[in-house]
Amino acid sequence: MKIGINTRNLISGKMEGFGRYTYELTKRIVLNHPEHTFYFFFDRKFDPQFVFAENVIPIVVDPPARHPVLWYIWFELRLGKVLKKYAIDVFWSTDGFINLRTEVPQIATIHDINFHVYPKDLPTSVSYYYNRFFPKFARKADKIITVSNFSKSELIKYYELEPTKIEVIYNSADEIFKPISEQEIKNTRSLISGNKPYFLFVGSLHPRKNLQRLLNAYSIFAKENNAIDLVIVGSPLWKKHRIKIPEDCQNRIHFTGYVDQEQLAKITGSAYALTYLTYYEGFGIPLVEAMKCGVPIVAAYASCLPEITGEAALLCDPFNEKEAANQLKFLLDNKVYQEFSEKSISKATSYSWDKAAIQTWEVIAGLYNQKKS
Repeated sequence: MKIGINTRNLISGKMEGFGRYTYELTKRIVLNHPEHTFYFFFDRKFDPQFVFAENVIPIVVDPPARHPVLWYIWFELRLGKVLKKYAIDVFWSTDGFINLRTEVPQIATIHDINFHVYPKDLPTSVSYYYNRFFPKFARKADKIITVSNFSKSELIKYYELEPTKIEVIYNSADEIFKPISEQEIKNTRSLISGNKPYFLFVGSLHPRKNLQRLLNAYSIFAKENNAIDLVIVGSPLWKKHRIKIPEDCQNRIHFTGYVDQEQLAKITGSAYALTYLTYYEGFGIPLVEAMKCGVPIVAAYASCLPEITGEAALLCDPFNEKEAANQLKFLLDNKVYQEFSEKSISKATSYSWDKAAIQTWEVIAGLYNQKKS
């Protein structure tokens, strides 16, 4: 079988979200199935580390597409010709974008439809493109993979899709996320927060991540508690999005920018707790990263987060800063802290990239066999 995969998000130094998802699954699937040929479609010069095995054929398709006009050119005008040229049997897009004209069977991973529910959170041109084309992508795709039952329910609700068309396959976290030693925690905290324990946020600084309310909640917490700082790991996604740092605790909030996986595992494992108040999410990989490290979680009672965390998180209204601050305070109780640390470790066993790769392959092979017969 010849499998084409949209690997545009495999970019060194920018392995967040879609990139991490693409990396973890494509690497496993390629290595698990040496009998098949995989065509990786990039939109720019690629890093050789992403050619995981001899059965991978990397193809660069111009132009580099990071803008709605270029997305249209890449997917509608270029991709269809490439799929035909290489006689691709099944095409899988790891970020949901597909070609609307090809007859090649296609699978789209649609992680969530935040752009439909909160269109004003995105730049106007991006929001317009997503909301015009993603309903078409969802209907054109032969199969859809999504990453939570919440996202599946949203796709059914807003796009009126048949439930049988959608497969739910959970994400996971890299194996390097695990409990770390007291010495490693001490070393990391000395570099990140001046030896102080810290709450942690990980993610792109996107409006739906609700970072402003997290900062405000932390400010409320910090007025009564000076022992724990706040560390923000991530980069702005849209230039127009700005956040205001509360003046009364500016010296206790630390921004790291983007960090690689090895650094992130140490920073996560050294955190006092993960704070994740995002009000719309398809999955939330940082949640599982924290769980695997045994780090307690304070998360929003919103979208998929109760589904993904189960009983392993203290939940709060993402729009109620005082309630969020109270949950941060609640974790200061040693008994509560230990309880949620243990719950994190237990819940983490529910998630596995190996399992996700097997399930994803079953969708690919199943579609191929269906079309073949």
